[in-house]
Amino acid sequence: MKQQTIKEQFSVKGKGLHTGLEIEATFLPAPENHGYKFQRVDLEGQPVIDALAEFVSGTTRGTVLERGDVKVSTVEHALAALYAAGIDNCLIQLNAPEMPILDGSAAIYCENIEKVGVVEQNADKDFYIIKQKIEVRDDSTGASIIALPDDKFSVDVMVNFDSKVLANQFATLDDLSEFKNEISACRTFVFVREIEPLFKANLIKGGDLDNAIVIYDSPMAQAELDNIADTMGCPRKQVNEFGYINNKPLTFENEPARHKLLDILGDISLIGRPIIGHIIATKPGHSLNTAFAKQIRKEIKRQDMQAPRYNMSAEPVMDVNQIRSLLPHRYPFMMVDKIIEKGENYIVGVKNVTVNEPFFQGHFPQEPVMPGVLQVEAMAQTGGLLVLSSVDEPERYSTYFMKIDNVKFRQKVVPGDTLIFHVSFMTPLRRGCAMMKGYAFVGEKIVTECEFMAQIVKNK
Repeated sequence: MKQQTIKEQFSVKGKGLHTGLEIEATFLPAPENHGYKFQRVDLEGQPVIDALAEFVSGTTRGTVLERGDVKVSTVEHALAALYAAGIDNCLIQLNAPEMPILDGSAAIYCENIEKVGVVEQNADKDFYIIKQKIEVRDDSTGASIIALPDDKFSVDVMVNFDSKVLANQFATLDDLSEFKNEISACRTFVFVREIEPLFKANLIKGGDLDNAIVIYDSPMAQAELDNIADTMGCPRKQVNEFGYINNKPLTFENEPARHKLLDILGDISLIGRPIIGHIIATKPGHSLNTAFAKQIRKEIKRQDMQAPRYNMSAEPVMDVNQIRSLLPHRYPFMMVDKIIEKGENYIVGVKNVTVNEPFFQGHFPQEPVMPGVLQVEAMAQTGGLLVLSSVDEPERYSTYFMKIDNVKFRQKVVPGDTLIFHVSFMTPLRRGCAMMKGYAFVGEKIVTECEFMAQIVKNK
């Protein structure tokens, strides 16, 4: 799958939920590997903040990104719309310290994205694959997010409030293609009893009955309700019974739970990569969501390249006989057993390291270790298969090393290990020369990495 951006720019205008300011946000196409970024065009130098979890500085009634003196808040709804649309790269310019709240949902963003369209780019998508259970908990509230391995992305959300109106609700999203119709129009919500404390905390100055679901679930005198309405600058409303007091009825019976799911998508987009896996969230909130995103960001920073998935029972893209037809190497120097995945710009190969390898006789008899140079050789042979797949009649060509740079050996490789190589083009193939980046993994750990240049030459 390829990265995507929007075809054309679009703008939305509205007031900010917390500041009450009139705000304009403009979404622009962005180049490959750009990610999501916010640009404050109202500030000197028009500074940019990357939409990544390490820049989250606050989670009270919205997600706040901050870098230096620059801050952008209430980013989750816009990011959820971009994430659900499969957009990887977008620059969002705005003239205020927060995104406009619009109608309290992501619907307007989704409508504009659909209107301008999405364009495919050349670079491959870089997924973060959930390979084992990941859990983030808040023991004080009983809230948790659990991520489990799966072949696709899906989310289940359960909410629970101490409320006579909104107690337990459940929402699910089995496929991102369902987001626009099933989730995007679901609005943020607030309990009437929360409004006055939030307003005193200098928040929700732009809140009203049209951009949030307002829930009345504890007795208040009508005079007190009128005072809250006057403070918020909203029309007074006679309330005689518990329930939802909005002008617009609920879009779905479980709209609050669906909005919590929307928030999760916006917050996990701060990982910087789309996820493959199943998310189960119980009593989620921005604090928990972003803690989950931060945990995965730490793993990405620790090891930038994630180990490819290896299903031993799956049919290989190339078996050893197909490899022999392309590579001139033979025993004892043929070092790729099979190719398990190949794209336009990358390839994944496998080498099973056994104790019968001839080099173990001398390296070393009492402590067998695979020589690092042979790991690089095996990586290069994998890269050679990538290069040869780009030419007609590949059996008439061979590839040769021209340069090796930035080699790092991180861990020993010993008999019984399975090496998985991920090799990708760093630059397009030009004049028969290819610059490639290679990683070798054992399990989930990188054991070797290097950059190398190879030349493709026609055989005599």
